[in-house]
Amino acid sequence: MNQIAQQLKEKNIAEYLIYMWQEEDLIRANHCEPEEMEANVIARYPEEQQPAMREWYVNLITMMGEEGVREKGHLQINKNVIINLTELHNALSSSPKFPFYSAAYFKALPFIVELRNKNGKKDEPELETCFEALYGILLLRLQKKPISEGTAKAVEAITNFLSMLANYYDKDRKGELKLDE
Repeated sequence: MNQIAQQLKEKNIAEYLIYMWQEEDLIRANHCEPEEMEANVIARYPEEQQPAMREWYVNLITMMGEEGVREKGHLQINKNVIINLTELHNALSSSPKFPFYSAAYFKALPFIVELRNKNGKKDEPELETCFEALYGILLLRLQKKPISEGTAKAVEAITNFLSMLANYYDKDRKGELKLDE
C-alpha cells in the first residue's frame, strides 16, 4: 500500500475510501496500463519512491482485471470497507448508547433517500450512496463547477454523519468502543 493510502487508512477510513476510489479512476484514466501509469503518474514521484509506487499500481491494476472492475465498479478491498462500516453503522444505530450518532444519521437520511431515488440505485447500500455523493462533490470541486445550496446542505449532513461513523470506526479499531455494555 502506498504511504498516503496507509496513513489515511489509519487516520480516517472515510477519506481513505474516497482516496482509493480516486486511485481506481486514475488507473482507469490511464487505461489500466502499467506503461501509462509509469509515464503519467509514477514518474512524478521522487525516484526513491518509484519502485514502491510501481509495485502498488501494478498490484491494483492486476486486482482490477481479476475482479472485473477495469471499466467501472470498485475493488473488493474497497467494498469490504463499506461492508465493515455498514456493520458498525447497524450496531451504532441499534444501540441506545449513541443518540448523537442516530441524530446525525436521521438528519442525513432524507438526503440519502433522495439520492438513491435520483440515481436509480435503490438497492445500493446507504453508505455507498453517501460516499458516491461525497466523491461526486469532490469531482465537481476539482472541475471548479458550482454546487447548489440544496446540494451543499445535503453534503454537510452526509459529511457530518460519515465523519462521526469514521470516528467510531477508529475507536472500534483501537478497542475503545464499547457497543454492548
